[in-house]
Amino acid sequence: MHTSQKHKTSASIHRYPQPVQEIEPFRVSQIQILDNNASSDLGSQGATVSFQTKDQFFTLESSTTTAGFAYDSPSAVSITSNRNPFSPQGSNSGLSDPRHSPENAYGSPFSGSSVADDNYELKQKLRELEVSLLGPESDIIDTCNCCFTNGATHAASVANWNQNELMEMIPKLDLKKVLVACGQAVSVDEMSTAAGFMHILEKMVSVSGEPIQRLGAYVLEGLRAKLESSGSKIYKALRCEEPTSSELMSYMTILFQICPYWKFAYMSANVVIKEAMENEPIIHIIDFQIAQGTQWMFLMAALAKRHGGPPLLRVTGIDDSQSKHARGGGLHIVGERLAKFAQDRNVPFEFHDAAMSGCEVQVEHLRVQPGEAIAVNFPYVLHHMPDESVNIWNPRDRLLRLVKSLSPKVVTLIEQESNTNTSPFFHRFIETLDYYTAMFESIDVARPREDKERISAEQQCVARDIVNMIACEGAERVERHELLGKWRSRLTMAGFTQCPLSSSVTDVVVNLLKDFHTNYRIQEKDGALYLHWVNRAMATCSAWR
Repeated sequence: MHTSQKHKTSASIHRYPQPVQEIEPFRVSQIQILDNNASSDLGSQGATVSFQTKDQFFTLESSTTTAGFAYDSPSAVSITSNRNPFSPQGSNSGLSDPRHSPENAYGSPFSGSSVADDNYELKQKLRELEVSLLGPESDIIDTCNCCFTNGATHAASVANWNQNELMEMIPKLDLKKVLVACGQAVSVDEMSTAAGFMHILEKMVSVSGEPIQRLGAYVLEGLRAKLESSGSKIYKALRCEEPTSSELMSYMTILFQICPYWKFAYMSANVVIKEAMENEPIIHIIDFQIAQGTQWMFLMAALAKRHGGPPLLRVTGIDDSQSKHARGGGLHIVGERLAKFAQDRNVPFEFHDAAMSGCEVQVEHLRVQPGEAIAVNFPYVLHHMPDESVNIWNPRDRLLRLVKSLSPKVVTLIEQESNTNTSPFFHRFIETLDYYTAMFESIDVARPREDKERISAEQQCVARDIVNMIACEGAERVERHELLGKWRSRLTMAGFTQCPLSSSVTDVVVNLLKDFHTNYRIQEKDGALYLHWVNRAMATCSAWR
């Protein structure tokens, strides 16, 4: 969904999947990832892959290779490193640089008891500072009843704090704990307490600092927006303007290149679909987030080599306004590009566009024909569908039942492994902080910390989703992630059966991760594939029929 002037949302993993890039010349190595006979021996690449039993991790221990990757096409975007685009506001967070200390990178989630203890301790420190500066009768922390937006009394008091003493206190604080304490204060409507923490957080966060400092800057904006009841005003909260199409595409390209999340989705889904459609003469792919359509070029290249000739490939693309803005036009651009690619490889091809949200899709929009084998692709998009907690019509489950009614041969589901759908605010806040701490650390290892382009990419492709999850409620909150266990329940109730993933899917992701930091790893569990950053599951791939 597009963040329009109503400012509902923008994009994170799912919103910016495929940069528009030419993929010529198309090398043989670029389509081996779709070959069932592709070798899983990584020794020649200088990597060690330790395969263990089910539910164990497959850990890569190698440096980034210099060989081109199949889904990396020559970029139309010139990416440079510009130093010092912003002046960091602070550097005193409690998290060390994961690039220099990998063992200190993302760890375990917060515990409820430690959150409560840390919150109490931080309140005491804030109270002690206030008493030392303003006297024992001050009521900022506990008894001020003024609202956040009109809090002239406490705002003036906070402004009168001795800045030297405040700056002396800040290095002793753990940034993540302060964020948690602020979130808890917001959750129980302790406005003055939250305002005090926000004043401290302003001195600790920085869009060009360590991962937790960068995340903290956007979390702080989300908390402010929530307190000011302006959660829907995402752009104003972030103080940024709508990027042009070319700018947005460049930000998409940066994240597409430096993080494996999108490639994990497209590569794993392509392998699943290719295997399911091995002998089908007519294949109809219904893609509920077609974006730029690049994913299907690689599948077409593999189908062109099929023994006996390629099948007829029909693609129906579901669109949204955000993707339309990024590519600078409607779905006809995608159709023309795919048609040209198919013609060059003698693959019979048809394209149908459905320029609408997935919530609006009806059977007649999909133009299903007799005799075709249907594959449905849900890449980081199904969590945008409202469920029963938002709409009595439950568009999320309605869409699953609609897809089941098509009798698809396979459905691929790739989603963020996070729980932000129906949780109360504070639990959702903790989950958001936990998940995006890992994501910002994974971005941090790939580009210079003060890289202006990376900063812009985080602002435009990640930050507004964070604000949406923290600041918005009801229909305005469109970022509603669920864990795979919940998706499994929904799909099962809709009549689907899970299809265990083959070893070929694991092999292709293992090869993918050779080009990324060794803190990424995969796990096979319960017939699905999990992509991890250190100890945190970030995304899952599963198949259904």
